[in-house]
Amino acid sequence: MAHFVRRPTRQVLVGHVLVGGDAPVVVQSMTNTDTVDITATVRQVQALAEAGSEVVRITVNTLEAAAAVPRIRERLDALGCRVPLVGDFHFNGHKLLTQVPECAEALAKLRINPGNLGRGNKRDEQFATLIEVACRYDKPVRIGVNWGSLDPTLAARMMDENGRLAQPADPEVVMRRAMVASALESAHKAEAWGLGGNKIILSCKMSRVQDLIAVYRDLSAQCDYPLHLGLTEAGMGSKGIVASTAALAVLLQEGIGDTIRISLTPEPGGDRTQEVRVGQEILQSLGLRAFTPQVTACPGCGRTTSTVFQELAQDIETYLRTQMPLWRDQYAGVESMQVAVMGCVVNGPGESKHANIGISLPGTGEVPVAPVYVDGEKTVTLKGDRIAVEFQAIVEDYVRSHYGAA
Repeated sequence: MAHFVRRPTRQVLVGHVLVGGDAPVVVQSMTNTDTVDITATVRQVQALAEAGSEVVRITVNTLEAAAAVPRIRERLDALGCRVPLVGDFHFNGHKLLTQVPECAEALAKLRINPGNLGRGNKRDEQFATLIEVACRYDKPVRIGVNWGSLDPTLAARMMDENGRLAQPADPEVVMRRAMVASALESAHKAEAWGLGGNKIILSCKMSRVQDLIAVYRDLSAQCDYPLHLGLTEAGMGSKGIVASTAALAVLLQEGIGDTIRISLTPEPGGDRTQEVRVGQEILQSLGLRAFTPQVTACPGCGRTTSTVFQELAQDIETYLRTQMPLWRDQYAGVESMQVAVMGCVVNGPGESKHANIGISLPGTGEVPVAPVYVDGEKTVTLKGDRIAVEFQAIVEDYVRSHYGAA
C-alpha cells in the first residue's frame, strides 16, 4: 500500500459504505439507462456492482423515475445486490422527493447541484426543501458543483468584486474560486438548516485537468468534508481514461479524495462497467487499494515476434477478472496477487521471480520452453501446445493453497 497520508476528513455513511476518515477510497459509477425502465436499470446496476462499483448513482428526473426507485431497490435486494443507490437530482428534486417520499427512503444518498436549484429566494427555498427531506429520512447529501452549471448569480458577484480590485485576478481563477465558494456556501447553509456535518460530501467537477487539480487543492484546504473526485465530461476511449487518470492521480497522491468516479463516454452499445475498472486500476496503480490480481507483461520487441505471450497475458488477465466475483468471497487477499507473463529471456526470469507466479515464454530463437516461478523459485518448465492451460492450472492451485477462506 502507499506511504502517503490522506487528508483528515469527517466520515459519512452511505448505505453500508463508509466514505472519508480512514476508510478506503470508494469507487462509484452511474447508470445511463432510463430509470423508468426498471428491468434495464436493475440489470445495469447489478453489472456495475459485480464489476466492483461500491456505490451506484441513478438519474431521478421525473415523477415516473422517482416512483421507479423503490421498485429498483426491491429487485436489487431480491437479487442479493446490496450496493447503495444515489439519486441524481437537478431542477425539480425538491418536488420529486416531496411527492414521492418512498424514493427518498429507498436511496442511500441524495446528489444535489446548487447551480440547478432556481434563482434568488426560490433557490434557497428549493435547497431548504431538499435538506429537510435529507434530515427527515437521515440521508447524506453530496453537494456537487459543476463547471457547466455554476450558479450565475454567484459567479457574476465574484467577477464584479474581482473587477473592483486594484490588481484583479484572471477570470479563470475567479471562476475556480466561485466553484469552491458555491460548494462551501451550500454546505454551510445545509448545516444551518439542520443537516449534520457528517452527512455532507462535496464535489467540484471540472472538465479540464489543471482546473480540477487547482479547485480541489483549494477546496481541500478550506474544509474537512469528504470529497468526491471526478473529471466531468472526460470524453471517450483513451482520451477520457488518460485525462481522468492524469487529474485524479495527482490529487490522490496528495491525499485528496475520498470517492472517485470516472466519467467516460461509452461507445454506442459499449460496456458501462469500463468506468469502474478504470477507477479501480487508478487506485491499485497508486497502491491505495487492491481489487484484482495484477498482470505484469512486457510490451514486446524484436525478440518477441511470436504473439504467444500477448495472447497468454490477455487470457490470464481476463480469467483473473472473471474469477474475482467468486474469489472475493472465498479467498481473502487474492486481490493482491501478482502474476507475470513475459515474452523473452531479457527481463522474463527477473520479473517472474518478483511476482507471486510468473512465466517466461521463449522469445525468437530461444529454446521453446517456458520456466515458471512461484514466489521467486523455479518450480516447473512448460512446453508444447498446452502451456496456457497448464499455467492457468498453476494459478488456480496457487490461489487455493495460498489464500484462505474470507
